[in-house]
Amino acid sequence: MISLILPIYNEEGNIAELYLRSQKVLASSGKYEIIYVNDGSKDGSYEMLLKLAQKDKNIKILDFSRNFGHQIAITAGLDYAEGDAVVIMDSDLQDPPEIIPKMIKQWQAGYEIVYAKRRTRKDTFFKKATASFFYRILKNFANINIPEDTGDFRLMDRKVVLEMRKLKEHSRFMRGLTSWVGFKQTAVLFDRDQRKYGRTGYPFWKMVRFAIDGLTSFSFFPLKLASYIGSFSALIGFVWGLYAIYERLFFPERVVAGWTTIVIVTSFMGGIQLMILGVIGEYIGRIYAETQNRPLYIIKDRVNFD
Repeated sequence: MISLILPIYNEEGNIAELYLRSQKVLASSGKYEIIYVNDGSKDGSYEMLLKLAQKDKNIKILDFSRNFGHQIAITAGLDYAEGDAVVIMDSDLQDPPEIIPKMIKQWQAGYEIVYAKRRTRKDTFFKKATASFFYRILKNFANINIPEDTGDFRLMDRKVVLEMRKLKEHSRFMRGLTSWVGFKQTAVLFDRDQRKYGRTGYPFWKMVRFAIDGLTSFSFFPLKLASYIGSFSALIGFVWGLYAIYERLFFPERVVAGWTTIVIVTSFMGGIQLMILGVIGEYIGRIYAETQNRPLYIIKDRVNFD
């Protein structure tokens, strides 16, 4: 059986076409289930899903008590999926369901993780440039090898899903976690479409937050960078101090109380210190979130689950 996980957040305009295209593809592959995870949608998405679930018992719905986030919605889908292979796909129709048979073919050939790699993408220049920059940074500084130009669109064998269920951290970067668990992996190339309806669930600042999650979850580079900057600043301060002593000893007539210099140096050092504290605080905040040991999500309702 094939399980398809679809996180839903305000996708009212995409649900009908998404269902028709997904159902057509999966029906040709044999037994299947489609798990929609309603991540606190504020539009009519949940009502549309209920109508579909009444007509098609292969549709299952997990309804969150509030918005917990895209990565948590994927996690919930993995926790409830029963398929021998599980496909994760966004619900904005930028990931075409028609690629799924190619993934299944690679899975049947022996690959345990098959990820969809973007050959082209119809996004703004800014979106493409920032995404490219992020993945190159992640590739160079992450502790694991995360494939470039990939999203969460991928297929996983059941043995991979069972291992993924053991990972309970709150700051989740799912494409990084699927690389971390290992197994035999391969890529399927596809052309990413434009979003047809609605607005993206990842505006600029949310994308920045997501990028920080990815980098800090799989790399200590920010902490190392803070140490490097701090050391460099200390070196500058030491050299500046030696110069000040030299001026005082040998050219006392040139020494004038320099208000501008003091302000510049104080501002520079203060900015460096605040930046380093911010990086350290980011990691400490993650430790605090993990020690709270709260559940990753709360489900208000389940539809068509036994």
